[in-house]
Amino acid sequence: MLPETNNETPVINDYVLNPHIKSVFLSHFRSYETLKLNCDAKFIVLNGENGAGKTNILEAISLFSPGRGIRNAKTELLQNAKSDKEPWSINLQIINNQLKSSLSAFSEIKTKSDNTLYTKKNFRLDNQHNISQTGLADYINMIWLTPQMERLFIDSSSERRRFFDRFVFTFDPAHAGRLIRFDNTLRERSKLLKQGIMDDSWLGALEQTLAETASAIMAARIDLCQKLNAVIARLENIRDYFPKATITLDSWLYQQLENNTALEIEDFYKETLKKNRTLDAQTGGTAQGPQKTDFEVFNLDKNMPSQACSTGEQKALLITLILAHSLLIQEEKGQAPILLLDDIVSHLDENRRENLFDYLKSFGSQCWLTGVERQNFNSLENQAQFFKLENSHIINNG
Repeated sequence: MLPETNNETPVINDYVLNPHIKSVFLSHFRSYETLKLNCDAKFIVLNGENGAGKTNILEAISLFSPGRGIRNAKTELLQNAKSDKEPWSINLQIINNQLKSSLSAFSEIKTKSDNTLYTKKNFRLDNQHNISQTGLADYINMIWLTPQMERLFIDSSSERRRFFDRFVFTFDPAHAGRLIRFDNTLRERSKLLKQGIMDDSWLGALEQTLAETASAIMAARIDLCQKLNAVIARLENIRDYFPKATITLDSWLYQQLENNTALEIEDFYKETLKKNRTLDAQTGGTAQGPQKTDFEVFNLDKNMPSQACSTGEQKALLITLILAHSLLIQEEKGQAPILLLDDIVSHLDENRRENLFDYLKSFGSQCWLTGVERQNFNSLENQAQFFKLENSHIINNG
């Protein structure tokens, strides 16, 4: 049973009324020369030994969202090694608002101004119209959980920023552009300082851009944390097996925002950057800013920070965050995202696993799950479609 919503947007829990995938076609992608999957279920379960090609299918689907997908891989690395002269391509047939659409992604070799080659990723709608990667959100949204993400709480702060910034992208696509603009401007400022160019006008213009962009980045992150914390507090139906948590920002800028307006913060940060020019020139970095922010997750049930929790507890915390984000998307957008859950049952005992499945059954998402052992998904039998994979081939369907 889902928690009550505080949002007036109608919540639809039947997956067929939410965006879902009807078929996947891969060509020259990763380990697949070709693959066709026809999907007709809420749960799509891919099982097989490690290396069978399960995650490659999830990765292909994940590319239809901002960024580089679940592996954060460069476009040229997605090419099938046996057919390196043929461009890779992916086609998804999707249903959204009961309307059929075709989304395609494909690679293309391009030439830079210096005549070096690079691989570009392109997207098309209904095999005719070019569409931007951010524009895909009008047709499909997705969230994923992978084994690599289970290191989130013990990994570097940059990994946690990347994780939570992806959450922000879902509601504020312009956030990605702000991060790129901030990073590019920061590098330009650092380059000038490293070269000893103390042009006050030039540096001042860069620092103005940094201050304005930093304020917007922090505001978006704060808004996300507040909304996620509110949703987590209402996830009572999974409380017995998945911990209650709270998310906070560890940031010098966040501390300033608590007692000052956004405009005051912009002016204060700009002056701080100016004051720190000599220090930043010596260190080769920038002492303060959103690039130093860390997201801290606290396990309220155990009364301890996430990094002190056991491996199983950390995975349970991560699932709490994923479920909260999914519910927030459904409440804010009126449509549930597609969930890509890679090796989801590892480090979960049977009670936690079945509690998670019960929650997902009542939620509006189509769910793509992978695992080695089919029997771990037996309780989904009546709502699932099973594909057995071996050496990147389907050897059993059903």
